[in-house]
Amino acid sequence: MTRTPHARPDEATLEDLRSAFPAEWREPALGHPAVEAWEAANGVTLPEPYRSFVAEIGNGVRPGPLGVGLQPLGQLPACWAGVEPRRPGALFPLEAEWIWEDDECVEGDEDARIGAVFTHGSIVLRAQDAQAFWLLVTTGPQRGRVWLVTDVGASPAPDGEPADFAQWVRRGRTGDGVWP
Repeated sequence: MTRTPHARPDEATLEDLRSAFPAEWREPALGHPAVEAWEAANGVTLPEPYRSFVAEIGNGVRPGPLGVGLQPLGQLPACWAGVEPRRPGALFPLEAEWIWEDDECVEGDEDARIGAVFTHGSIVLRAQDAQAFWLLVTTGPQRGRVWLVTDVGASPAPDGEPADFAQWVRRGRTGDGVWP
């Protein structure tokens, strides 16, 4: 079954997400009214199945034994260095991988296009480390996809393969070294 970022996930997908994060690690779910209020304030509808996860399962996950967690909706990791405001409703600027470190057209770290990758059309799922972040794209052609954004570039994840939130979580559970 092909999922879209607009259709509510089936119960099997939701159960898979519940089982990925033990209840004792999860923050309380927000409920649909609070999610809808956040969406209205930010000018965007969250992609499924993340939307249902936050509303019904957990608004973030505390790091467990492997140190893996998820940020609560709209919150940033402590290591987030950006000073520009996040704009989840703005258009996500990429459709394909962009390694700006290798791009001769980039004019230093202050290039506005780089800032837009970090701040436009996404929410932060978690920090990989202090310079790499997993984002869920909320707008544009990549809506519903998880991307890895680092200090040197951005790419669809994992390993450049398109993945929605549930696929990203499932991939992380396989133990193949690409834990999101």
